[in-house]
Amino acid sequence: MSILVRYALARFASACLTLFCVALLVFAAIHAMPGSFEDVMVPQGTQAMRDVLAERLGLNKPILEQLGRWLSQVIQGNLGDSLVTQESVAAEYLRRLPATAEIAGLATVFALVVGVPFGIFSGLAGSRRLVSQFSRLGGGLAMSVPDFVVGAVLLYLFTRYSLWFTVGNWVPITENLIGNLRSALLPAFTLSLLGIGLIMATARHATIGVLGQDFITAALARGKSPAVIVRHHVLRNAGIPIITILAIYSGYLLGGTIIVENLFSVPGVGRYLITGVLNRDYPVVQAGVLLAAFFFIVLNMLADILYALLDPRIGRRRG
Repeated sequence: MSILVRYALARFASACLTLFCVALLVFAAIHAMPGSFEDVMVPQGTQAMRDVLAERLGLNKPILEQLGRWLSQVIQGNLGDSLVTQESVAAEYLRRLPATAEIAGLATVFALVVGVPFGIFSGLAGSRRLVSQFSRLGGGLAMSVPDFVVGAVLLYLFTRYSLWFTVGNWVPITENLIGNLRSALLPAFTLSLLGIGLIMATARHATIGVLGQDFITAALARGKSPAVIVRHHVLRNAGIPIITILAIYSGYLLGGTIIVENLFSVPGVGRYLITGVLNRDYPVVQAGVLLAAFFFIVLNMLADILYALLDPRIGRRRG
């Protein structure tokens, strides 16, 4: 068995354990929230009405029995049914996933396309003060302004004035590509600003660090052109910290979509999850957080494997 395969299997085992711990924590957290499902659904009802509702849905069972039943369902691939609609939670998330995936994917593309070139160019600029200061200022602004502030400003501008983009009227990509872009680009841009700032700053610092290494000096002494050095040495060695920050940013996207989808009325996973929290719809919230944790863990596991591919020494040290 190769070192890389052993390393991947070790990361997979760690991911499974982490996911199990997340399942326990989210179950305990949602049931510890003040206000039960019965209180939310029948706030003016009698205690007898609440007891009947709890018994019908199995919410009066001991908490450990409810946990065991839920975990056994999850292991079988069944995320349960919504307490409100009595529909499959997995089917609802699957139906809403394309909208969330599209916004998160576009935001990641924006962050990479803008952040990586500007960050590397700023690092290569070296002592050129104006370029360096502009990069730091732009990255700092992108990271410091909260996405709900950016989203609120964009909402005001594009609802007050008749511009090309649409707000509050989501069009699936399967129905109309242009209409879909008009409704998806604004929320995606709102989500991308933090990623642009993070990736720009990371790429800049990584490039400066790589340029100070001895092998860069040796490559220059051998007569290699700057373009070759950047392509073969700078990009490869700066790739590891960029992958790290991209994995962290992907985790942020899982939470950021909740705010952005509610701001722009996008029928995605985040909006469904926040509705579940407000309704104390336990299966919806438990499944949503578990799926978010699963994607975050998978992204980090893939990032670790990419580290080992870019630098085999990492796999040897951790394998």
